[in-house]
Amino acid sequence: MSTLAFDGRVREVPGVAGYRVAAHAELGSTNSAALAAAGEGDPGNLWIVAGRQTSGRGRRARPWVSEPGNLYASLLTIDPVPPVRIGQFPLVAALALADAVDTMTGTYGLVRLKWPNDLLVDGAKISGILLEATMLADGRRAVVCGFGLNLSHHPDLPDYRAANLAGLGFQVTPDRAFAALAASIAQQMTRWREAPFSQVLDDWRRRAVGIGAPIRVRLEDRELNGIFAGLDPEGRLVLETGDTRQTIAAGDVFFDGAALGASAPGKTAG
Repeated sequence: MSTLAFDGRVREVPGVAGYRVAAHAELGSTNSAALAAAGEGDPGNLWIVAGRQTSGRGRRARPWVSEPGNLYASLLTIDPVPPVRIGQFPLVAALALADAVDTMTGTYGLVRLKWPNDLLVDGAKISGILLEATMLADGRRAVVCGFGLNLSHHPDLPDYRAANLAGLGFQVTPDRAFAALAASIAQQMTRWREAPFSQVLDDWRRRAVGIGAPIRVRLEDRELNGIFAGLDPEGRLVLETGDTRQTIAAGDVFFDGAALGASAPGKTAG
């Protein structure tokens, strides 16, 4: 059964209880459409999917190439966890997408994770994840997590190498990719709410690149250089500079090529 009908109608996500999806052939931005749905009173656990985006965006409002053939999907949640824990969401989302990529490609450990939520294969970026939040009129918080996954093509990025699954030898349709992601994020969201966050951190670290390596962290107003010493209990990056350590909640991280290394072999399942 096809999961995505691309007619804009809201349907239950097959096999994923409690989640709904509305797929559109074209939208300006799936994140914007999800935030609009929240403003109109949607109760959440709603996926907005687009075959193509005309004004997709990445972190810090960077434009994002959104031509047909890739997966563009945003999940609307309402108060998914207490506000103090929202900063953990990027790691939860990245881990869910990494697990979904293994499912859709039939591999184990193909994807590595670069803090906080970039997916890499052999050092090349294959996805983008953008979280946005807004307070609703009734005092609740709408949190939208947008996923862009390079299935058949990828943009040329100024700061990163990029890749797509087709170019890596994996032919995956947007429908199949969404089905894997919807199931994976539902599982990870339940664990995030009900189990210690340390479980997420342990799984994230197993896929991590660069821990212990020199890094450059680009913040909004400056850049910092040091050693990626690991994650704190909330998933924030710990940067070691000389005899001091500091935690960083958000920023762009850059490694040299050797630190990124190669992904795990990506063993075929079966």
